[in-house]
Amino acid sequence: MITLDDVRAAALHLPRTQEHLIREYVKFKVGRIVYASVSPDETTMGFAFPREERESLIASDPEMFQLPRASDMRYNWIHLRMSAVTPEELAPYVVDAWLMAVPRSVGEAYLESLPGGA
Repeated sequence: MITLDDVRAAALHLPRTQEHLIREYVKFKVGRIVYASVSPDETTMGFAFPREERESLIASDPEMFQLPRASDMRYNWIHLRMSAVTPEELAPYVVDAWLMAVPRSVGEAYLESLPGGA
């Protein structure tokens, strides 16, 4: 099970990321774009994810993933149950969500800086 601290650890080292508290949700943003959000009770985390791939991700693990609320269906967004995820599983989802929010050049530079490159 992951906690808000695990999400922070995965997100705050990413370039241009800022943490904000908005309506009791902890949100991780690049500029004005939110790419991850933790619910006040820390049971779910929403994150940026391509709309056209949501159904297949949910079908791959319905215990872990769920659709966002109806008002968020128009966005590139999906939810995961924090109790179903390990810290090791979390990091790739956060990085992929962040890549959807940053300029391509920033994302490519970050990936190239990782051991082994992109």
